[in-house]
Amino acid sequence: MQSSTELDALTDFFGRYGSALTRGDVAAVAGCYALPGLVVSDSYSFTFASPAAVALSFLGAAPAYQEQQIVAAHAQLHDVQWLSDALALVAVEWEYLDSLGNAVPGERYRYLIRADVDGPRITTVIATR
Repeated sequence: MQSSTELDALTDFFGRYGSALTRGDVAAVAGCYALPGLVVSDSYSFTFASPAAVALSFLGAAPAYQEQQIVAAHAQLHDVQWLSDALALVAVEWEYLDSLGNAVPGERYRYLIRADVDGPRITTVIATR
């Protein structure tokens, strides 16, 4: 069973992560990952072993957000499964807002999160539907 403190920490973490993504702050995005990290989708998988590699993998996302004029990303946590004291599998649906305040269709992911003394960090991202 998760405590409200654990859920609050995850909510705060995804808030910071979403803010870093929409600001194009790749250094802050990289700081949200435990290393090595893994991203998996239907058509590709890749790993990264350094903060620089994480940052490089997200450089392409910034223009896409700018093109769609996305200014905010809100993570809706749909399910949190604590697998151990430190590992949680978190189902997230992202809700995006554009510069006019309109909702932009988001994406769904499952994140394997490792929590330690420095807080939660993403170890694995899985694109879902």
